[in-house]
Amino acid sequence: MAEKKGLVEGFKEFIAGGNVIELAVAVVIGAAFAAIVNAAVETIINPLIGAFVPSGDLSSWTIPIPGLFDTAELGIGALISAVINFLAIALVVYLFIVRPYNTFKERAAAKAGVAEEEAAPLPTEQELLIQIRDLLEKQKSA
Repeated sequence: MAEKKGLVEGFKEFIAGGNVIELAVAVVIGAAFAAIVNAAVETIINPLIGAFVPSGDLSSWTIPIPGLFDTAELGIGALISAVINFLAIALVVYLFIVRPYNTFKERAAAKAGVAEEEAAPLPTEQELLIQIRDLLEKQKSA
């Protein structure tokens, strides 16, 4: 029967595992990468799109909605900015992480497939016994 671990022992084992460290590093790198992409979108892409927006700044573009007492504004520019940031990050992740990883996996699978094809499958016990019988018969007849 498996021994029950205490809360502290289980937590120590969890933290000592390599997956937690790798995940923490991935989160930190992801946050730094997101800051770079956000800066690129805010300083390059948004001003280009802002040239076609009446206010001239995409993030400050709003659509007024008249109400009974006051006019509300929908911050459509901030939403478009967030969508552009997401698409930019997704594109870069796909181009620099997903595609190379998939290519690596395909090459590794192809290499493993070639190695399996090169190695002839081992004969079964019955096939070996038949070969031995045939060799013994040849020796008797010779």
